[in-house]
Amino acid sequence: MTRYPRLFSPIVLKGFTLANRITMAPLFAGYAGADGTVTPLLLDHYREMARSGAAMIVVENIAVHVTGLGSPYMLRADDDRYLPGLEQLARIIKGEGAVAAAQINHAGRFAYTPERLAPSPFRTGEVVPKEMDERDMETIRQAYAAAGRRLRDAGFDVVEIHGGTGYLLVQFLSPRTNQRRDAYGGPLESRMRYPLEVVEAVQDAVGAGFPVGYRFLADECLPDGLGLEETSVYAVELEKRRVAYLSVMAGTYDSFFLPDYLAREKRQGYMVDFAARIKKAVPSTPIITAGRIQDPQTAESILTEGKADLIGLARILFADPLWPRKAKGEVADSIVRCEPTCSLCMKRVMKGKPALCSQWPKEKREAFLARCNESPDEVQRDMEA
Repeated sequence: MTRYPRLFSPIVLKGFTLANRITMAPLFAGYAGADGTVTPLLLDHYREMARSGAAMIVVENIAVHVTGLGSPYMLRADDDRYLPGLEQLARIIKGEGAVAAAQINHAGRFAYTPERLAPSPFRTGEVVPKEMDERDMETIRQAYAAAGRRLRDAGFDVVEIHGGTGYLLVQFLSPRTNQRRDAYGGPLESRMRYPLEVVEAVQDAVGAGFPVGYRFLADECLPDGLGLEETSVYAVELEKRRVAYLSVMAGTYDSFFLPDYLAREKRQGYMVDFAARIKKAVPSTPIITAGRIQDPQTAESILTEGKADLIGLARILFADPLWPRKAKGEVADSIVRCEPTCSLCMKRVMKGKPALCSQWPKEKREAFLARCNESPDEVQRDMEA
């Protein structure tokens, strides 16, 4: 018998059953081609993740429109030409016994392109994005719907809408970045109108029986930003629309590098309290929590105490793809921990390089670097940067 009965118990979500409570939370690795296509490196990465024993694998950050690319190495689902690669990716994940989920996104003001769309002309670095007019909003709304339908057709079991990390949908929700004076700005009821329209458009596109999850930002972790008082209300609206789950996170690109956030994110389970607050607001909706949950004992306690229904592992699973099998007792080796003082994976993707983990065995690191035509010296410079 497993030491962690709750962690390894099944759960029924909308339209599908997960064999255990472990999910791979979306983690941008920058493994797609420069044209947004599926690459052999990306396929091998997700094959390894799907073999981990996690019940659901969420493929991260798939662009719904060319204006919403957050990186040149971001998967795309804005045209049928991407279908063959996406079909292959879904088959590989499902072939290893995991549920395949695909996360769709528009980066808004955080797009890497010089001309950006956003709810308001809120300066981001040196760029002032264009305020979206009604035509822009309809175009992107339909792009979300078309991408969701395309991913369903590609064979994915679940579509997850990215409503976190400060991307477009959060930009509409936040009183900080939404300064509109029309029906989509002002009070929360108006600010959440567009994100809810996107959810409804995707649900209509994929069909009533197909599960749509939501990556949910509970708090921007900024003094003048979106917080739990308002996001709890938004969660209730999502529950009314019967989303399959809420995958709860906290923080955005505007807060990730602030001293308070950097100190917080080194702690195990640093986002669990946010998930617990949202769970209280929407007790009927399955909640995924994440945030450096290093130990299966901690994961079991979170579930037993009712703070969340599922555990999301991102960097933790990246550091040790055998974490679920080790937790279950199928592999006797000790779990390799994600090093809290290291942010090599993020440093590399911020530079447009494929993610690499400093905790991987030497042989794995060297093989990865050889495949990417990089030298160990380059990685050392990335670590010291």
